[in-house]
Amino acid sequence: MNELRDKNFQFHKEYLIKLTKKYGTPLYIYDSYKMKKQYIKMKNSFSGIENLIINYACKANTNLNILKFFQKLGSGLDAVSIQEVELGLKAGFHPKKIIFTPNCVSFQEITKAVDFGVRINLDNLSVLEQFGECHPNYSIGIRINPHIMAGGNSKISVGHIDSKFGISYCQIPHIKRILKNTGIKIEGFHMHTGSDISDIKSFLEGAKILFRVAIDFPDISYINFGSGFKVSYKKNDVITDLTVLNHYLTEEFKDFCKSYGSRQPINLIFEPGKFLVSESGYFLVNVNVIKHTTSTVFAGVDSGFNHFLRPMFYNAYHYIENISNPNGRFRFYTVVGYICESDTFGLNRKIQEIREGDILCMKNAGAYCFSMSSNYNSRYRPSEVLIFQEKDFLIRKRETMQDLIRNIVEIHI
Repeated sequence: MNELRDKNFQFHKEYLIKLTKKYGTPLYIYDSYKMKKQYIKMKNSFSGIENLIINYACKANTNLNILKFFQKLGSGLDAVSIQEVELGLKAGFHPKKIIFTPNCVSFQEITKAVDFGVRINLDNLSVLEQFGECHPNYSIGIRINPHIMAGGNSKISVGHIDSKFGISYCQIPHIKRILKNTGIKIEGFHMHTGSDISDIKSFLEGAKILFRVAIDFPDISYINFGSGFKVSYKKNDVITDLTVLNHYLTEEFKDFCKSYGSRQPINLIFEPGKFLVSESGYFLVNVNVIKHTTSTVFAGVDSGFNHFLRPMFYNAYHYIENISNPNGRFRFYTVVGYICESDTFGLNRKIQEIREGDILCMKNAGAYCFSMSSNYNSRYRPSEVLIFQEKDFLIRKRETMQDLIRNIVEIHI
């Protein structure tokens, strides 16, 4: 199609290699075109809901430029720490377009969120009672635990009965008692059951629980379903069917609004993170070594779980392609990093023949990749580049030794 993209709007391999020569490796690249496309797709998928709000779950990728990009699109923000709240304000989000949903944080952090004027979801009876005593005139939302096991694996399932997140829907009488004792007002209800959910039954089951809970509370202004939509990680992968979800959820929501009979419109909120940014991201690494053992051919690259933790932490699959040798014959490799422990990006993968010096591209690197990076083994974190209006912009510089020691206080020993 042009210098950057093919007919499917994917970046040409030559263009990606060009960026590695300009910025070095390892390198994160984000495609703003794909982010916008996903945002519009979600808006269109739920077009039957008049009062739809989409909040970007910024824990997926907190680069300030990406936050600014979604703010310009009209998105709100889902924040889970006071630092994310501050980043959101710095990115230009109005305080009332930020929803702060913390878990196990100090009460001082929640008080700071009150000072910032953002919306707050609470998920603990004790904290709710403290909040009602200290801030009785500040309306808040409640995060409900619906007792639903959902998500791609147990580590990203957060709505089951033993989860630390949310107030059990069986504890609604406790919530009502606290409201009566403190006078605090509830403006909405929130739920998030997990990530990588392909079965829409989980969403619909949770929706029925939220609607059943919310019907007894006057003057709410929103129902918040969080997110968890699954995206494609490989060819013909199963994803969340938003069209089918919309068909059922819209009817359920409209029936609830009719039964609730509110004098004000009730907003339906989604808080996608991975759905909006995962597929926009590319992680490019250089092959340091090819190593043959008695049973395996390793391709060792200039990165590790210090930069890209998901395959090791979640057993997540990320497609790996040799963009330096796209026409090479396929062979089997285990792609590993340079960290001193088990550090495997892909086990026994069928990849175009890999040579030392080749550039490998890992797909779906936009969400929970750089944001979970570290300086383990005293390695520098990589650069980030945003493709915006078909131009490349450096949005985070590669770290240096000075970054590693900046906050060290040396003493005389």
